[in-house]
Amino acid sequence: MPDWQAMFIPQTTVFEVIVRGTIMYFVLFLILRFFMKRQAGGLGIADVLVIVLIADAAQNGMAADYKSVTEGILLVLTIAFWDFALDWLGYRFSAIGRFIQPPPVPLIEDGHMMQRNMRREMISRDELMSQLRQQGIEDHRQVKRACMEGNGNISVVRFDGDETAKPTDRNVAF
Repeated sequence: MPDWQAMFIPQTTVFEVIVRGTIMYFVLFLILRFFMKRQAGGLGIADVLVIVLIADAAQNGMAADYKSVTEGILLVLTIAFWDFALDWLGYRFSAIGRFIQPPPVPLIEDGHMMQRNMRREMISRDELMSQLRQQGIEDHRQVKRACMEGNGNISVVRFDGDETAKPTDRNVAF
């Protein structure tokens, strides 16, 4: 027989669950924004493992070992609220938007690969050429400008003005 009281009556105060969820959301946001920015070709096994370990490690800090469904729902709603709030603030205030969404990084300018930017983004020549081929481009000299967008996509503008294939999302969604 389920313990209905333990299932629905929070053992931790509502305020504490909200504060814990808020703190952990922002800590995880900062970690993911600055240390796990973008990866070539999507998520690898190591990336998935890191995300799972972060989630597991953060769970206790967020929830204080909550037991009730109500606390779990409240925690999820707090995280969803901050995700929405940051998107809204980024839309309304450009300074916040620039902080939340990294600016595009040029990888090719006037047919020349920008090695410094490629090194900074850890994109090899072969990886960049693979992304260009997926967009129907065989030679980087056909590209007027290619940028790594803040979401991990590579956008391409060709010299001849021909449309390229839809930019490939380099991140895998689960």
